[in-house]
Amino acid sequence: MGDLTTISSTMLYITFILYLIATIFFAATIKDKRTSSKKGNAGKIGITITIIGFLSQLTYFVTRWIASGHVPISNLFEFMTFFGMSLVLAFIIIYFIYDLQVLGLFALPVALIIIAYASMFPTDISPLVPSLQSHWLYIHVTTVSLAEGILAFSFVSGLIYLIRQIDQTKSSKRTAWLEVVLYSLIVFVGFIVITVTFNMMNYNATFTYPTGGQTLESNYHLPPIAGPNDGELLTKDANQPLFETPAWMHGADAGRKFNTLIWSFITGTVLYVLLRVVLRKRIGAVIQPLLKNTKPDLLDEITYRAVAIGFPVFTLGGLIFAAIWAQEAWGRFWGWDPKEVWALITWFFYAAFLHLRLSRGWHGEKSAWLATVGFAIIMFNLVAVNLVLAGLHSYA
Repeated sequence: MGDLTTISSTMLYITFILYLIATIFFAATIKDKRTSSKKGNAGKIGITITIIGFLSQLTYFVTRWIASGHVPISNLFEFMTFFGMSLVLAFIIIYFIYDLQVLGLFALPVALIIIAYASMFPTDISPLVPSLQSHWLYIHVTTVSLAEGILAFSFVSGLIYLIRQIDQTKSSKRTAWLEVVLYSLIVFVGFIVITVTFNMMNYNATFTYPTGGQTLESNYHLPPIAGPNDGELLTKDANQPLFETPAWMHGADAGRKFNTLIWSFITGTVLYVLLRVVLRKRIGAVIQPLLKNTKPDLLDEITYRAVAIGFPVFTLGGLIFAAIWAQEAWGRFWGWDPKEVWALITWFFYAAFLHLRLSRGWHGEKSAWLATVGFAIIMFNLVAVNLVLAGLHSYA
């Protein structure tokens, strides 16, 4: 199985490189100096490389499945990787429907951030915990990830719409909120940068902390800003944390996870400030001129269709299949577990999106903002709920 694991990891690295190369070709399609013929060729090369990258990621998925003996969606690394693959699949399908090349310039970087973010978590193959040893793992989790990939694509088209349409010549609440969205994406990049940096340095600080009547050990791979609640530092050369993690964050390794979030925001903020200093203007203002030939009505239609397709899939996987599995595993269809609550919040939000669009005429910019907020809810569920809030889904 060792060879299969190596092949799986290699294919994921190849996938990352191919998506990056494809992004460069899609970027070439929006330069004004290019002829329409050259733009067409660049777009064809970009989508071809994207498809090859998707097949490479599919190979990763299959080989890891064979090596582990179960579908590889059982932890945060595997789920986020599959989530990124679902987003790329949605892009490929929509690309051939609308032939809008600029989508690749935004969809692939978002997928790259998701895959890189996933790879920062433990990638080792481990046996399924008893609660996951069910055929519902395949049905429920894959359906949810596919749905969230489709819904995430509404964010991609919505973000392009906002950058294209919001007046960047003067400061306003709209430009400020748009910068917040772009800053949030850079925070994920910051997480990747800081994690890779300290991994290369082989940094490690070990704590012990009490929980549930026993003493557990936690290994920090980033310098401890927030230590475990009532924790004791065992590593002599490591710095003492500045403060302890709040007691209500009582999940396994809550201190280490909270510390990672803090470092992500610090590094992301530094990167954003550096970009603003170098560019000397808002990031949205830098990107906007590149989108002047993009049709906003087409972007609006894509945003709506992505939600219209993703919402029923999420309803099926995130609520119906989840409730059936919960009844089978825990003897009840519904509990107030943080993951379940945020899945319900996600469902209500996108139901409201469709209601406001169809009955109140919330098209264009309003629809794009809703798609952006929806993506923020999805990412909060995947990041903050998984890393900070303890619950029955903490193993994910």
